[in-house]
Amino acid sequence: MQAVVTGGAGFIGSNLVDALIERGDSVDVVDNLSSGKRENVHERARLHVLDIREPLDDLFAELRPDVCFHLAAQADVRVSVERPDYDAEVNVIGTVHVLEAARLAGARVVFSSTGGAIYGECVEPADEASERQPLAPYGTAKLAGEEYLLTYQRLYGMANVALRFGNVFGPRQDPHGEAGVVAIFLGRLRDGEICRIFGDGKQERDYVYVGDVVQAALAATEVEGGIFNVGTGRATSVLELYDLCRKVAGSKLAAEHAPARAGELQRSVLDINKAADELGWRPDTSLEDGLRQTWNWIRT
Repeated sequence: MQAVVTGGAGFIGSNLVDALIERGDSVDVVDNLSSGKRENVHERARLHVLDIREPLDDLFAELRPDVCFHLAAQADVRVSVERPDYDAEVNVIGTVHVLEAARLAGARVVFSSTGGAIYGECVEPADEASERQPLAPYGTAKLAGEEYLLTYQRLYGMANVALRFGNVFGPRQDPHGEAGVVAIFLGRLRDGEICRIFGDGKQERDYVYVGDVVQAALAATEVEGGIFNVGTGRATSVLELYDLCRKVAGSKLAAEHAPARAGELQRSVLDINKAADELGWRPDTSLEDGLRQTWNWIRT
């Protein structure tokens, strides 16, 4: 398969590129390296340093991909609140550029969307038909991207797929700055620094290992379109997560509590039965095993 991976120098994208290369696919990476790292890109993948806010038609016409995995994004919820116009430029206009380039090249698109930022509070695990209640421009922009995928499917017959990810963690997630809580906790434990837990720590999330997310993305190329949750179906509190992080790191450092952050979701968990039924996908990696693999990467 000839594949293009936008955001392929980033956390999830580079892990996906590795899997594609390892199974024998030909891969081109599109990344502006604003957050991705050149060293993340597999030596057998071709890197094109480009911004998705600019048209990609010429590149796709040259590459003629079978599929584009669209993972390039502005992924910081707080940035989306502070700069909703910038968030929309990347996550809406950028997605339209990718879709149009893929359409002209005859490719399908597998789009990285979000679960928690679209569904809002989840008393029960949210399925794909649950009410969509984004609380930040980031979730709204991702939802707009999904609607564009569906529109292009209806209008042009493209077999596009949107994957609504839970809280993805694993190797290559940046432990510095605005990053996932797993990378932050393990990075600070590695350095012997105190971790902060905002609020009471009872906030619950659906943590899914990046290797399992990659397998879901590969499975998505085998169906003729749709929207699928990609998580574990299990809710884990921040307190439970921190205890597991300490366990795999062999640390006894206690965390300190900080004031709760305004607008933070209390519970986000995804129902993954549709992915199991239609993609034949379920996560294989337990939270503890995934944390252990992430720790082994972070400490090297």
